[in-house]
Amino acid sequence: MTAPGAADATSEGAVVTSPIATASAAAQVQVRLRAAIRNLPVAAETPAGYARSKFRHWIDADGDCQDTRDEVLKAESRVAVSGCDIRRGKWFSYYDRRTWTLATDVDIDHVVALKEAWDSGAKRWNADTRKRFANDLGDKRSLVAVTDNVNQSKSDRDPAEWLPRYSKCRYVAEWTAVKIRWSLKVNRAEKAKLAKVASGCRNVVLTVRKAAIRTGTSGGGTGGGGGGGTDPRYGTCTEAKSHGYGPYYQGQDEEYYWYDDRDNDGVVCE
Repeated sequence: MTAPGAADATSEGAVVTSPIATASAAAQVQVRLRAAIRNLPVAAETPAGYARSKFRHWIDADGDCQDTRDEVLKAESRVAVSGCDIRRGKWFSYYDRRTWTLATDVDIDHVVALKEAWDSGAKRWNADTRKRFANDLGDKRSLVAVTDNVNQSKSDRDPAEWLPRYSKCRYVAEWTAVKIRWSLKVNRAEKAKLAKVASGCRNVVLTVRKAAIRTGTSGGGTGGGGGGGTDPRYGTCTEAKSHGYGPYYQGQDEEYYWYDDRDNDGVVCE
């Protein structure tokens, strides 16, 4: 199945980037699926400090009384729906090929789960960027209406750990597109699984408009500072230490999660 945003191109791996008018995104990218997967940057996951509350959702961004969940329900319903709180419609869950008419049977899945995003780079983002990711209506591949218990089974797992029963090619293409859109990294097992699945799929072209990424207050990582922290008081570890603060320990100090533990030793601002 051709993924949303897919198109034809003249050569494998062709990449086209072009500036767009607004400052909210950097570029539009067109790249074939298998090349896109090869180009995904690899890094170990950084799960420390995750909390779902750090990704504000669901919001009513346009003030029309429908929050992000209702906006997706409205967009994906196969019959007309209305009202602020959508309760009935007709939704097809491509993960398990089931159709539902009650909104209570449907979850809105973050294709790349919030925790997976955190582990893959969102830890460094500021609050507004995380909010935009959690409510991304700018690319229909980011959020999808699916059967609730299937979404719960998926949880925060990546494709190395979970794939839908059906439409695996579509899922892998959508996952890859979201990772590109939000400049997120992949771990080695995840990348290997994406490549394995994609080898049996149509090598479609993904068209992705990249989202603007804003990091937290630039601040120290380990003892020397200079990482991507969000300390509201000091810009770097060096500055914090000069005022008598630090070190901060993982699992003990809230301040630990304000900084980037570059050597993953559980201590920052030594």
